[in-house]
Parts: sequence; structure tokens; C-alpha cells
Amino acid sequence: MVDTLWRLYRSTMTAVWFALLCALVIASSAMEETVMDTRVATAELGWTAYPNSGWEEVSGYDENLNTIRTYQVCNVFEPSQNNWLLTTFIDRRGAQRIYVEIRFTVRDCSSIPNVPGSCKETFNLYYYETDAVIATKGTAFWMEAPYLKVDTIAADESFSQVDFGGRLMKVNTEVRSFGPLSKNGFYLAFQDYGACMSLLSVRVFYKKCPSVVQNFAIFPETMTGAESTSLVIARGICIPNSEEVDVPIKLYCNGDGEWMVPIGSCTCKAGFEPDNGNVCRACPPGTFKSTQGPGLCLQCPANSRSATEAATICMCRNGYYRGDADLPDEPCTSVPSSPRNVISIVNETSVILEWHSPRETGGRDDVAYNIVCKKCQADQRGCSHCDDNVDFVPRQLGLTETRVFISNLWAHTLYSFEIQAVNGVSNKSPYPAQHVSIDISTNQAAPSIVPIMHQISSTMNSFTLSWPQPEQPNGIILDYELRYYEKDHAEINSTILRSQTNTARVEGLRPGTVYVVQVRARTVAGFGKYSSKMCFQTLTDDDFKSELREQLPLIAGSAAAGVVFIVSLVAISIVCSRKRVYTKDAVYSDKLQHYSTGRGSPGMKIYIDPFTYEDPNEAVHEFAKEIDISTVKIEEVIGAGEFGEVYKGRLKLPGKREIYVAIKTLKAGYVDKQRCDFLSEASIMGQFDHPNIIRLEGVVTKSRPVMIVTEFMENGALDSFLRQNDGQFTVIQLVGMMRGISAGMKYLSEMNYVHRDLAARNILVNSNLVCKVSDFGLSRYLQEDTSDPSYTSSLGGKIPVRWTAPEAIAYRKFTSASDVWSYGIVMWEVMSFGERPYWDMSNQDVINAIEQDYRLPPPMDCPSALHQLMLDCWQKDRNVRPRFSDIVSTLDKMIRNPASLKAVANIPAVPSQPLLDRSIPDFNTFSSVEDWLAAIKMCQYRDNFLNSGFTSLQLVAQMTSEDLLRIGVTLAGHQKKILSNIQSMRVQMSQTATTMA
Repeated sequence: MVDTLWRLYRSTMTAVWFALLCALVIASSAMEETVMDTRVATAELGWTAYPNSGWEEVSGYDENLNTIRTYQVCNVFEPSQNNWLLTTFIDRRGAQRIYVEIRFTVRDCSSIPNVPGSCKETFNLYYYETDAVIATKGTAFWMEAPYLKVDTIAADESFSQVDFGGRLMKVNTEVRSFGPLSKNGFYLAFQDYGACMSLLSVRVFYKKCPSVVQNFAIFPETMTGAESTSLVIARGICIPNSEEVDVPIKLYCNGDGEWMVPIGSCTCKAGFEPDNGNVCRACPPGTFKSTQGPGLCLQCPANSRSATEAATICMCRNGYYRGDADLPDEPCTSVPSSPRNVISIVNETSVILEWHSPRETGGRDDVAYNIVCKKCQADQRGCSHCDDNVDFVPRQLGLTETRVFISNLWAHTLYSFEIQAVNGVSNKSPYPAQHVSIDISTNQAAPSIVPIMHQISSTMNSFTLSWPQPEQPNGIILDYELRYYEKDHAEINSTILRSQTNTARVEGLRPGTVYVVQVRARTVAGFGKYSSKMCFQTLTDDDFKSELREQLPLIAGSAAAGVVFIVSLVAISIVCSRKRVYTKDAVYSDKLQHYSTGRGSPGMKIYIDPFTYEDPNEAVHEFAKEIDISTVKIEEVIGAGEFGEVYKGRLKLPGKREIYVAIKTLKAGYVDKQRCDFLSEASIMGQFDHPNIIRLEGVVTKSRPVMIVTEFMENGALDSFLRQNDGQFTVIQLVGMMRGISAGMKYLSEMNYVHRDLAARNILVNSNLVCKVSDFGLSRYLQEDTSDPSYTSSLGGKIPVRWTAPEAIAYRKFTSASDVWSYGIVMWEVMSFGERPYWDMSNQDVINAIEQDYRLPPPMDCPSALHQLMLDCWQKDRNVRPRFSDIVSTLDKMIRNPASLKAVANIPAVPSQPLLDRSIPDFNTFSSVEDWLAAIKMCQYRDNFLNSGFTSLQLVAQMTSEDLLRIGVTLAGHQKKILSNIQSMRVQMSQTATTMA
């Protein structure tokens, strides 16, 4: 009965296989990766069946008549069935979760006549994970079942009878999964325990999320996780020419192989626009895209163009510019034309200028006006910039109105005014701003106000006062008028006193009384305005007796001593005047300043030492402008000063454009003396106005930290700047730098200011190679000890020995002539590109050498004319040294006649004096090429020499300029320096060989 049923089943299956398989739809998806599929097998599958009477492999045909293999079993009439079928080893290919798709048929047990109760319509699916193929499979392998069960598989549909056309055959498809897997592979096992069934096909696969481009990011193929609910993170990579926006880009791959939960995105870079969401296309010529993002390329704005692809900004055409605050999508604009139709109204020493706007604004609406004021000689042969005290209302620069009021001019003086029209791109143009000029002569005017008064002496019934002449006398001062009255009385009770000079003794006063005093000057044009009210006090009787008692021990008992006593009383009355603090009416300050009356040309400023002020804060307020802390923005530390850190920052004053500045700060925890010392430099700098002197922008004293704000010099100190650019400048460029320094020093000397610390380290260089004198703080430290070797000597005190004239070292005699000596050292530093003066000599050796008339030799390739000027600056007799005006004139002649700089100064092979040229080292002291390169400060070429085979000094001595170029020494200045030392090496080798012979 069983054999009959089995033969019937086999015959019916063979007949209907073709029809059944033709009806199968083979699912294909980009999210599944198949690791085993019996449908594509043409040979025997070779699976293992246990026992042999159980599962049987048979052949059939698919719809293309290709042979396929399948397994079937139908021992339903035999009791206690336990039939096992084991696949071959399956490589998991890194998958953590595996899916099994089973296609099978099952015979309905009720359709089989006389079937026993043990007939089943289900079977079990197991897997066995292992790292290697199982070699043998004993009985225990089957009976102990070392498998992990996946599931019991039941048929959704079974068949009860067979039509040989295949119409009634029921095919079941079931998919099961299992995991996580960690070993190299696994086996599948099918267990039948009493069913009549057939395995038509078994497909093993895993799922993955396909490679995808989303949000301009590429995500790779990603396998699903170990569990059906797992989410696997995949990191995205921005497509070419795109960048991440905010966070790292990622997608999550779920258990069904689907992407979900996108996080982050990429967008096209500047210069690229999105195309179909998957490509960032370069902006074609004539267009641009200035920012990263989803935006599209834009056409270039007016007066601009882009000649290449992927432009982030369109460049302005010639003559057009884009302002600092202009956006890339705004059109390029040009500078305005000059103002028109200037008219002037002169009223004594004030002028009103009015004008019409330019015809062409350059396409902008931010046109402003600057006023350039020049004071000229009557013959108009020479003009100079106007004095600082000239007032412009509403302002001198950045005017938005077409009118300005100018006052505090000199009387009977010719002035030239330029009215410049500027806009937001004027600073971009290489050409001067368009302007219109007008010449104006001022009328006769009264003298300006007397700035201050000083009390020279005081008695019980009088005091003596002094004052400087007005800054603008506007003619010859005929006399002065003093007006004074007791502070407690009304101004109407004033007394008038006239003086032919700028001093006056006020007598007939009451003891111990405070008087309010004002003074004014008179010329042929009349009186000027009274000065501000100042208070002075006479001595009381007790004050007088007290001072007298203090002097009595000093008086001898002789008659001659009486004379000394009287003289002493006079000295006391002059020197020991009382100082008191008064009310807001006036503030008295007993400053011992020096003023020049009738000295130099009219309007010539004389430097005023801020340390002569009793209250140093008054000097700061008089000479330095207070800056609101809100206008200063600190950006980065660029150095450290004696009192605190030095910063680079920006300054934006009202009505002016923002500029870069250097900011010196006073560190926290200072004492009053440190604050005064710190701000004294600003009091000095505030008195100077010259293009070759560092410009003071102002001070911050009402906020913390206390600051000194100066113009920013991009290239820093001259000595380090030259060392960084060794050999990179022509002689004419170097002479131009020296000329600027000498011009600044000429200005200082004419103001009677002695620098005392002129050195390349105290010269600052801007981006245009303009050199400016800085560091005005040494004079107050000359008597202090310091650990800085640049400033110490065996004589004690703080002196930069290598730069200082011999009379200043020996006798502390500092003058403009000693500054000239220092200037000669600066010239030597410039021509040697920052070499240290006197090299490694000690300070005492330098002092001794100078006393023996030794002088620095010319630097390499130094023109003889320049070295001769240095020697002139180093004359021992300070009276025969050139003045700075002479130096400026000499350098101007050299610049106008470059041929005078062609003759190079020669260094004698054997110096007549023991002071050798230490820039040419003695090669006999070196044991290697590395030591020699370090000595001549060319150690950056160590590897170039050694890697090219020049490993000994003997080989180096044979090198030529072609050899240097071949090993990579390409800078002309470095080539000259090395060849000069090689030539010296050859001479020394020759002398050594001659001596040995």
C-alpha cells in the first residue's frame, strides 16, 4: 500500500513540475542578497539525508526546461518517523540575520486512505552555526540534535488529489529568519516526522539597504541588523562639490532593508548649484554663487564678470570696485567725481566753505567729503599741513553735508583747502580722491587765548605769575592784561594790571587770600579773549613764620649770615609756594614747564616734558584724546610690553571708518606710579604729528583696562622684519626706509625732543614699507637697573650700549647729536638685514672698542657712500656729526642719483685694527658644514648641502653660484651671503696652506 502510494506521488509530481514552476514568480529586489538558491542548481545538491530511507533527491524541469533539484519524503504509513535533511555549508557573508524562503507542497493527510494517526502536515526548520565545514556526521549528530530551532512550518494549503495538468497542486511559500550570527557560516536542517511533502526550492538570503544618494550625500550599501527591529547607522559622504550643513550626515537602515530617519544634509558649495538633487554643478562663466546652500547661480551684477567656472564672486571690471561692506551680489561701483562750485566766506581767522555735490557719485549713495588744510607761504612755494588746533565743524573727515566751518586759523595767512569727494570704494582706488581746491587769505584777528598760567612765587601780600604766549598770536603781541579779584567777591570788583612781558607781579594783596586771575593778549587788532579762571593764594602770617623757622638752623650768626638769610627767604618764596585744591572755578597746577618765546618760526611747537606736570594725569588729558571703550574691539595678542599685553584690534570712531590699531594695556594690580609711567608715553606721543612717527589714536583711562591706542603697523619691528626678508630688498628700497626714519628724527629734533633709544627694534614698518619711529619711554628709566643685556653697562643704569654715543654712556649727555650716533647704528642694521651690532661682543668690549676709535665695518654689498654716512654719524666729537636735516638731504640726493650707490665699500683682507669683521667667520674654528652654516645664519640649507654631497668644508670651498642654484638656494641675497663666506673660506685656506708650507 505504501509503495503504491509513493509511486503514485512520484509520478504525479514529475508530470506537474513543469506547470507548477512556470507559475512561480521569482522575487528580485535590490534590498536582498542571495547566498544560496536551489532553483539555479543544475547538478545534485549533495545534501545529507538521515536515515537513507527518508528524504530523497529527485530532478525536475523549470519553465526553460533547465534541470532543477528537489527533495521529497512520504513515509506516512510507517510509524515513528524522524527524517533529517542537512544542507551543505552556507557562508553568511558578514550578514547578522539570515532569511530562508521555502517553497513546498504537502499532501492532506485526510485525503490518504487508511492513513495512520501519525501522519503530519508540518515539518521543522533548524540551523547550526559553525566556523568550518563538518567533516563527519555520526548518529549522535542527528539524534542529539545540536541545532537551534527556527520554527515549525505548516502548510497554508495542501492538496488532496492530483490532476495531471497541475491545476490542483497547492504550492506553499514560507519565509523565516534567524540571528544574530557571528561565526563564518551555518547549516540548515529540515526535520520531517510523518508528512507527505516535497521541498520545491530553498532560497537563503539576507537584506540590506541599497546605495542611495539623498540630501546630496552618498550612502553605501548597508546590511540590516541582527534583529528585525534593529536600526543600523550609515554615515553619508557629501557628493563632489558639496559640504555638510550642520551635523554629521546619516541614515538608519531598518530590518526590512529600508532607509529611514535621515539626519543632517549636504548642500552645494559656493560656486556650485544643485542639479536634479544628486549633482552639484559648477556655475558657468558669467555667473556666480557666493555662499554654500541650495541657492542657484546668479548672473554677475553690473560692472563685474567671471571668466571661469565655479566662481564664488564676480570680479569688478577695471575702474570699478566693491566696498568692504558690499555684498557679492551688489554691483561694482566707482569713485565719485570732484565736488563743484566751491564758495568761501572769510571772517577774520575763520572760513565757511560750501560746495555742490559731484556730478557722478560712482553709482553709490554714501558720498562723503574730506577737508585737507594746508598753510602756505605768501609766495606759495611751500605749504605744510595745518596745525592740530584748527577746528572743523561738524568735522574734518567724513562730512555728509556740503558745508564746513573752519576756525582757529592764523591771521594774515594764505591757506589752501582741498575738498575731496569719497565714497565706500575710494580706498580701493589706486588714484587720489577727486577734489577741488580753493586758496584763501585770512584777515587780521586778535590773538588766541592764553592756555595756562603758573605761579612762580608767593608772599603774604603778593605773588608772581608767568604764562606762555598764545598759540596763535596773530601778529606781534604788544602787551598783556591781567584781571584779578578776591574769590569771595564779585567779578565786578576786578582790578586790571598791564604787563609788557609774559610775567607779572601782583602786589597789594591781602594775606591768606585766594584770588581769581585771568589774562589776555593784545595786538594791533585788539585784545584776545580772557584765559580761563585760575586761583592763586597769598601766604598767611603763620605760613610765613613756619617757613622762616624751618630756615633758621641754616643761618649763621655773623653779619654776613644776615645777607644769606635774606637771600634764603627770597629763594623760599620762589620755590616753596603753597599748593592747594580749589573748587570747580579753576584748578591750579604748578608745572615747571619750559616755553619758548619768539624762538623759531611762528607756530613752531616745542616738546613739553610730561614729567614737569605736578599731576601727570593733566598731561595725559592735555596731549592725548580720551577714547570711549565701546569703540575699541580687541582681536588677538601680538606681544607683551613692560606694563601688560599688546593686542591687535579695531577702532571705530563716530563719523570715521573702522581702522586696525595696536592696543597697549596696563595689567591689573598696578600702582599709581606704574599708571603714570604707562600713560606718560601717550603724553609724549600725543605731541607728535608726522608721517614717520607712530600716530597716537588716543587713550582709555576712564575704563579698565587702561589702554594706549596707536596705529597698527602690519610688518612689526624693523629688525625682525629685515631678518625675515634677508636679501629681498634692493639698495634703493633700503635707502628709502632709512630716509623715512631720518625724516621722523628730523621732526623730533626740531621739537627739541631727544629719543635716547633709537634702534631698529624701535622702528615699526607698515604694509607699504613706511618706517615710523616708536617707543618713547626710555628717558624715564635711565637711572633704573634692569636685567635686559641690551640696556645694561658696567657703569650702571639703563642704556642701550650698542646704539649709544660715547658721551651719553660716559656722562649721560643725551642730545640730538647722540641720536645721530644711534641713527648710524640703525643704518648698519638696515644694510645688514637685522644683524646684531658688534655681533657677540660684550657691552664692555663695545665700550672699550669705541674708545679706541674702532668702528663697525660695512655690511656685505653696502655702498661706500652709505658706509661713509655711517662713519660721519659715529664721529667722536658730537659737534661735527651731521644734523638730521643734513642726513635727510644726503639720502634724498642718493635716491635722486642711484648711480652714487653702485660703488660697494671694500673690507680689507687684514684689518689694520684688531676689530675684525665678525660677519665673516674664521673657518678654522668649525669642524663641520653644519657648524659653518649655523655661524653664518644659513642653517635652513643644512639638508640641501648634505643631501647633495657637500659634506665637508673642503668641498664647500669649491662651490659656485651654479652649485648653489642646483641644490636649491634660489634667493639672491642668500646666494650672495653664502658665496661671500665661501670666498673668505678660500682665502683663509690659502693662507693656512702657505703658513704650513
